[in-house]
Amino acid sequence: MINLFAFNIPFASIFLLMITAIVTPLLPKRNRFNEKFSCCVIGLVAILSAYLLYSLTNGGQSLAFNFSMGHFPAPWGNELRAGPLEAILALFFCVAMLLSLTGNFSSTAEDIAPNRRQIFCVLVNLLMASLLALTYTNDLFTAYVFIEINTIAACAIVAVKEGAGTTRAAIRYLIMSLVGSGLVMIAICLLYDLTGHLLMQNMHGAIQVLMVTNEYTMPLTVALALITVGLGIKSALYPFASWLPDAHGTSTNASSAILSGLVLKGHIFTIIKIFYRVFGLDVIHYLRMDTAIFIFGLVAMIMGSVHALRQKNIKRMIAWSSVAQVGYIFLGVGLNTVAGIAAACLHIIIHACVKPMLFSAAGGLSAVAGHKKNLHALMGTFYINRWAGLGLIAGAFSMMGIPAFAGFASKLSLTMASFDHPFIVWSLAALATSSVLNALYYVPAVIVVLTKNKNAQNKITAPEPTTLYKFSMFVFLSLNFYLGLFCMPLLRLITRGVNVLQ
Repeated sequence: MINLFAFNIPFASIFLLMITAIVTPLLPKRNRFNEKFSCCVIGLVAILSAYLLYSLTNGGQSLAFNFSMGHFPAPWGNELRAGPLEAILALFFCVAMLLSLTGNFSSTAEDIAPNRRQIFCVLVNLLMASLLALTYTNDLFTAYVFIEINTIAACAIVAVKEGAGTTRAAIRYLIMSLVGSGLVMIAICLLYDLTGHLLMQNMHGAIQVLMVTNEYTMPLTVALALITVGLGIKSALYPFASWLPDAHGTSTNASSAILSGLVLKGHIFTIIKIFYRVFGLDVIHYLRMDTAIFIFGLVAMIMGSVHALRQKNIKRMIAWSSVAQVGYIFLGVGLNTVAGIAAACLHIIIHACVKPMLFSAAGGLSAVAGHKKNLHALMGTFYINRWAGLGLIAGAFSMMGIPAFAGFASKLSLTMASFDHPFIVWSLAALATSSVLNALYYVPAVIVVLTKNKNAQNKITAPEPTTLYKFSMFVFLSLNFYLGLFCMPLLRLITRGVNVLQ
């Protein structure tokens, strides 16, 4: 049984972050107190999430529960649902957010004007609250509301850095996100009309009846396609990902880390929940949506890396790499098995830890080079900021799938899950090709930062990395090696969570 304290953690976590977003502008501005306060609240939510995970898995059993909000019955009532998978994702999302903020604490002071820093804190708290709501929600309308909150906050943290480039990137991001949101809203209206429910489990039962009677198959297919494309746009699934590199290339280091490591993952997990909990794997297979997702994943894995190869700007290169990594996740979802979805969720967690490290490292190296982001300008920067250099090297090795690094664990789990799929040859070929392409653009970047440039080093007088930066990079590196060497217990726990997801 779940104790009362753990039972209230999902709602309390979301509510605490929403209240913090409201209170932050009222806090004192001196010594950046509001930013420190926001980090403390996110750290507290991480501790609560860890306790929830312990409560749900204590005794070797995987439990799940529904938390009803209000006293309205279905179809208008809404619920939060917490299981081991939701608790794991909430914990890692909080940790990644906290490290993204603390690791870029000094760069945020340089990139964001003092009068905008409180706004940035408000947006970060709203973004974190929306991520947890998308993780825990059990009804589609609440999911849509927090998708919109997430969209507004994500676009705003891109625009919070002053400049014409950031404004253009934020507007483009907003337009693409609103297109995705519109498609999702149309799909939800269609599903409500067909089933009369908004709660995911009730909707699942109604859809099963419709499939047994073979009624409304075409409208269900259309609704599923609209949700997939809509959330695919918001998840930067290729070919809907052209907005992502611009948003990363012009935004602050913290914003880039948050967008790539967290925002995309919230939408992807929403797709997983809708596939698994609303439609069911059998219906997804019957409607052939698993094949479509599988193909999209294969294309994204290759094309994301092809675009990354062409980039000279390090942040744009890492951004296109994120597009390829999103393809890995959709490949796992497209396998349409428990093993495939578990591997996809493991890659979500690993990418949420590695990609913020890469953006934080790129920001640190860029600061050494006079805030230049061109790869050639970063020559020899490893020897001036070794913490950032180590972060870039470890992140690059992880994305390439080198053994002992986190990315190897998720690629191995995707490979193992592919053996039960009819398209195993295509899956393995895409995994191998994408890994080679990853090496073709990450290895040159590593060589550049490790190549000594004595003339440049004599001219640069870079400040010592702050203690917070060193601490954040140390934790990022530790997580990278831990997930690479000891991922099996986590994968087993994720699998147990997937089994009780429905």
